[in-house]
Amino acid sequence: MKPGAGTDADLVQPPELSVVVPMFDEEAVIGLFVERLRPVLDDLGQAYEVLVVDDGSRDTTPALLEKARRDWEQLRVVRLRANAGHQAALSAGLVRARGAWIATIDADLQDPPETIADMLTAAREQSADVVYGVRNDRTTDSAFKRHTAGVYYRMIRRLVGQHVPADAGDFRLMSRAMVDAVNRLPEQNRVLRLVVPALGFPSAQVEYRREERAAGTTKYPLSRMIRLTVDSLTGFSIAPLRLATWFGLGGAAVTFLLLAFALLAFVTDHTVPGWTSTFVAVAAVGAVQLLCLGLLGEYVGRLYTQLQGRPTYHIAYDSEDDTNR
Repeated sequence: MKPGAGTDADLVQPPELSVVVPMFDEEAVIGLFVERLRPVLDDLGQAYEVLVVDDGSRDTTPALLEKARRDWEQLRVVRLRANAGHQAALSAGLVRARGAWIATIDADLQDPPETIADMLTAAREQSADVVYGVRNDRTTDSAFKRHTAGVYYRMIRRLVGQHVPADAGDFRLMSRAMVDAVNRLPEQNRVLRLVVPALGFPSAQVEYRREERAAGTTKYPLSRMIRLTVDSLTGFSIAPLRLATWFGLGGAAVTFLLLAFALLAFVTDHTVPGWTSTFVAVAAVGAVQLLCLGLLGEYVGRLYTQLQGRPTYHIAYDSEDDTNR
């Protein structure tokens, strides 16, 4: 029997651990990822599955995954019909994972797979339903990445709540009860790093040093980071709407002061014809109005998407279906 392989009974019974790995165009890192993750899971001495969600990859990722699956029977591949995004791919994996414990990790090896064993230990010793991987050293990230990440977590913790762990991304371990609770949520465009702590289940933390990407290029450019920030704000806080209200109150106050100044100038006969002040005032008011409309539009758009009820991803293939035939 191969190391870490289950018996016939294990194939019927759910595994003790599922590891969900979203992938998108990761052909350069798949071999390194398999070589690093497999010994860690084999050494646990318990039944497991590795559920890779191929998020509509356009390179040779699907072929390489099928090749790896021939030599690693615990590797399971779920392929989406089109690229749905990192959070949607994670959600697809959580829905299909069968383990009593479910770990989520990216394939770039910036989050060390060896930490999964520490997470399992922490969960059992502290009776925690979720164990967050917290980065205590991000020196391998660029200065821009560290700065923007710091701003993001400070802003989110201030607006959403201090229950959101700082420097904890999507590297975590969750119990079956935790995952079932997440899967029952009806919301679209969920941001799991905020959804999970918002449910309030008992939690623990394991710190680790964030490593450099093992190979390939990042799949989270600035545009996706901005989209994640917008989804985080509009999905978990009404603070932007309150900001629009404060802008409105501030604009009204400024308008009142300008009106008082204009009346005083008129009474004292100090009015001077000019377009500069008029232009600045109109432009400022127009900018505030557009910003407020944009914020309101984000919330209305989320409501519209939610009412449509369209799925965020579509499953094209699950290797588990072939195994059970």
